[in-house]
Amino acid sequence: MPISHTRSHALQARAEKLLPGGVDSPVRAFRAVGGEPPFVARGEGAYLWDEDGNRYLDYFGSWGPMILGHAFPAAVKAVQEAAARSASFGASTAAEGDLAELVTKAFPSVEKLRFVSSGTEATMSAIRLARAYTGRKVIIKFEGCYHGHSDGLLVKAGSGVATFGIPGSAGVPEEIAALTLALPFNDINAVEEAFAKHKHEIACIIVEPVVGNAGCIPPAAGYLEALREITNRENSLLIFDEVMTGFRIALGGAQELYNITPDLTTLGKIIGGGLPCAAFGGRADIMNLLAPLGPVYQAGTLSGNPLAMAAGIATVGHLVRHRDEVYPLLETLSAAVADGVAAEAARAGVSLTTNRAGAMWTWFFTSTKVTDFATAASSDTAAFARFHRAMLEQGIWLPCSQYEAIFLGTAHTPEDIAATVTAARTALSGALATA
Repeated sequence: MPISHTRSHALQARAEKLLPGGVDSPVRAFRAVGGEPPFVARGEGAYLWDEDGNRYLDYFGSWGPMILGHAFPAAVKAVQEAAARSASFGASTAAEGDLAELVTKAFPSVEKLRFVSSGTEATMSAIRLARAYTGRKVIIKFEGCYHGHSDGLLVKAGSGVATFGIPGSAGVPEEIAALTLALPFNDINAVEEAFAKHKHEIACIIVEPVVGNAGCIPPAAGYLEALREITNRENSLLIFDEVMTGFRIALGGAQELYNITPDLTTLGKIIGGGLPCAAFGGRADIMNLLAPLGPVYQAGTLSGNPLAMAAGIATVGHLVRHRDEVYPLLETLSAAVADGVAAEAARAGVSLTTNRAGAMWTWFFTSTKVTDFATAASSDTAAFARFHRAMLEQGIWLPCSQYEAIFLGTAHTPEDIAATVTAARTALSGALATA
């Protein structure tokens, strides 16, 4: 029996009169998968409930932050206690140092950091620092990698930009876009050629060490090591954008998993436990260029917000204390569901390529091995859309784009995994089956 969305439909109609597309972030509009988005009323553990009372098993987790599940009790309590003391001060609090200590212990490359409110702020500020430190203007990013929506980073970005088939964004001056070199991911020769062509001009490389915004694409063997070697040789900086991978694929993110030390790191999502919070940090000599110590200006009224700090301390603190239980559990659950659905696709004759790095993965609807954005783009997005709708009707809520990573958390259970595989069997053996 189809799920009813009567109230969600009415709320969407109202929202479209007030908000562009009815949403505050484009992918939420469900344009890539069809239908209208359910309006969420509440979440608990691994589940979401919409305004019509339907329950869904959540596999996007607020796009990554909810690694411990929705309404994680320790985070709820911490935020309630912080809110009782005031939602904002615009002045320093001890909590900023408390969370900074947790972060720097998990990420040894981060000697100093600064909190901001979004991943966009973090990456924008890190690049500003890199340009100031090197005295250079040009940056390298990679096709399909999304680093927020600041002007210079929307060149061949992934995420919603890829979902809507937009090559960049209107409103970005050509003069700014020209300072960004967008190269294919996992192609080290392209990086070498860029440095040869732009000698002493490249300030930094910014990279998602595991791409998450074109779907999950892990680095090829030796690729991150080569980026580190080239930037060292060329006196450029290496920035790891770990907004998505930080605290998820390992406590210390991709740099721990792959044993690479970047110069600067950007963090978000999990660091705030679901509240608006991000950070950028790295070597002290670079970070000390920030005002009030140096000439690089960056500021934010809500940076280090006490509610975000409280949620972050509760979440990251739990991950630190229980890392030996949390990460093996995430690995086991993620492997079970990713491989389980892949096996069902094979039985149904559906072309599927599965990429996974810890507790993030993507089922690409293609038989092609996915190593960069060009191969990710070979996916049958119409097939993904049918799969998404079929899963949603069975109470399984996947990210609403082929080009987004799937996430789970410690609140998911083996029973949830089994239910997901069973639902996928129904979806894949129906309209999607090719044999």
